[in-house]
Amino acid sequence: MLNVNNVQIVYDNVIEAVRDASLAVGQGKIVTLLGSNGAGKSTILKGISGVLYPEEGEIIGGTITFDGEDLVGRKPDEIVRRGVVMVPEGRQLFEPLTVEENLMMGGITRSRPEAAEALEQVFSIFPRVKEKRGMIAGYLSGGEQQMVAIGRALMSRPRLLMLDEPSLGLAPQIITEIFAAVTELVKQGNVSVLLVEQNAELALSVASYGYIIENGRVVMDGTPAKLMENEDVKEFYLGFSKSGHRRNMRDVKHYKRRKRWLS
Repeated sequence: MLNVNNVQIVYDNVIEAVRDASLAVGQGKIVTLLGSNGAGKSTILKGISGVLYPEEGEIIGGTITFDGEDLVGRKPDEIVRRGVVMVPEGRQLFEPLTVEENLMMGGITRSRPEAAEALEQVFSIFPRVKEKRGMIAGYLSGGEQQMVAIGRALMSRPRLLMLDEPSLGLAPQIITEIFAAVTELVKQGNVSVLLVEQNAELALSVASYGYIIENGRVVMDGTPAKLMENEDVKEFYLGFSKSGHRRNMRDVKHYKRRKRWLS
């Protein structure tokens, strides 16, 4: 399905944000990409989506393929039509428009009957969204806006849904509701997911495979069970000390990567 091989991304022809990063997402899988702020996670998603240009970013090496077709250099709308859709960090709704108008913007590549059918499917996935369909999007709560953002992406019937920090700033109950909906979609075989998420424990609880990226490089990958057994992952991403007690995340926010990351 999706294969990212040795991708290198720079900004302003100078700043190397991603260096020789490789990852893969298979059919019907949830794959998570973990890392600290500035590690290059969102840049990878933007590179896959073809939306680096507004920030003067460019892929200068490596390949990105989806079902064997090269995505590098394609326009964002072409990539969407091929079934690869991103929900950006911060949701980025059209706030003056209604919920339904926002959703229909996501279905712009589909025929009217297809868009109408997709709209009803989104409403079935997120009943809260249906209740708010006539409300101005800017007046919604953060959780409701996230549901609309995901629903807007689903309107194009993606085969690969990329989620950038979907739990950011949301209440636990809303996070549970959103992740339950996404995992159910994957179980039904409708979509695969590439998930960027700061909440490592949450991400690993739903993913079938994970990658850890630091300073633009993938330094570790494996199944959730494998990653959660690693002492560095426990300490730096799950917040547990060597004794097994949970630490305050402020104490582990900054750290120097140990050499065994690269072994």
